[in-house]
Amino acid sequence: MKPPKNIKYSDDFQTPPNTLEPLYPFLEPYKTIWEPAAGECNLVRALENHLHDVIATDIQYDESIDFLADDYFIEGYDAIVTNPPYSLKNNFLAKCYEIGKPFALLLPLTALESWERQKYYVKYGLELILFDKRINFITPSKGKSASWFASGWFTWGLNIGKQLTFAKLLDTTILKEKE
Repeated sequence: MKPPKNIKYSDDFQTPPNTLEPLYPFLEPYKTIWEPAAGECNLVRALENHLHDVIATDIQYDESIDFLADDYFIEGYDAIVTNPPYSLKNNFLAKCYEIGKPFALLLPLTALESWERQKYYVKYGLELILFDKRINFITPSKGKSASWFASGWFTWGLNIGKQLTFAKLLDTTILKEKE
């Protein structure tokens, strides 16, 4: 159940920090965030810059820290925020609901499909933050490129207040060109 260690696999989609913008207002009450699939720490740095303490773990760097392991336990965090490996999205979703702490998982919108995931949504609830465009994930082979799939923040326990939330993503490329 471990994500691949080879960064050339399709699970290596590093998340640009601007994807957190619509989530920040709902993370304010949570001082310490656990990022269990930290990858290259883009989300970690952005959360820290937004004055959160972050516990960053990733099995890619330390095999003893396996978020999905039945016997793995970590203390001292208030919420989970991560972009889980695509191939393990079901496992991450199930584990987050099992843990019972507020969470936000960046998932493809196709994660709304399948009865395996829907049984959790029906049982526990789900609030979505949907973006106005596709995310420019950072990939090892192509650098920064727009994905071929739409994504959103699948959240639980963050008190978003709506089941569906539509959000505009700030285009950081345009801002840099203006500076």
